[in-house]
Amino acid sequence: AIYRKRTYDFALSLYAVGNEQSNHFKQLKAVLKEMGYDWADDMHHVPFGLITQGGKKLSTRKGKVILLEEVLNEATSLALEQINLKNPTLENKEDVAKQVGVGAVVFHDLRNDRLNNFDFVLEEVVQFEGETGPYVQYTNARALSILRKAGVELDLAAPLHLADDYAWGVLKLINSFPDIIMSSFEKFEPSVIAKYSLQLSQAFNRYYANTKVLVEDEERNARLVLVKATSVILQESLRLLGVKAPERM
Repeated sequence: AIYRKRTYDFALSLYAVGNEQSNHFKQLKAVLKEMGYDWADDMHHVPFGLITQGGKKLSTRKGKVILLEEVLNEATSLALEQINLKNPTLENKEDVAKQVGVGAVVFHDLRNDRLNNFDFVLEEVVQFEGETGPYVQYTNARALSILRKAGVELDLAAPLHLADDYAWGVLKLINSFPDIIMSSFEKFEPSVIAKYSLQLSQAFNRYYANTKVLVEDEERNARLVLVKATSVILQESLRLLGVKAPERM
């Protein structure tokens, strides 16, 4: 800890280590404080829960491990299977499948509350429906598809009027995005952003299912601006989580 402070002069020093080591880090900070190092207050243990497979704990010492490369390769294969079913003519299917498969594993890990234990089931992680990364990616791809179909330049300076409740549900979530980022930062909790992106995706899909977005009327531009804003926020949410956002799926 002293070496890190002298070498990097950190503003914050975060130790992302399993929850079972909490007592160790409390003792470490207490010893540093006794030694007169007040910067120990800038050190934080960021604990996380246990990941099991089939209800069983993994153990490197006992050889009970799952290699990440194997998991990501299988996730990519599962994603490609679903793309072949949903959109067999998609260009660059292999590249998209990798973005979806890898993103699914990352998103699933970060979606869970940091301290919670969870059982890892790959087939559930790579679903395009439900509370998954591919669901958020697919929602963004759908929003971009709507904008491509519209084929118009959006007037961002025009007054925006949207009267329906479904649009209001999306707007409220979009407006809360800065607070979501700050909450995630203050709590060292990426699941705040992941869960938010799921909520926004669900609200947008309800809006899309109940609203004719491309109808030519006085609210068309406002509806398309809402679609654009949703896409921007979803892409930024995924970026913050380290997940790619393919334009087509």
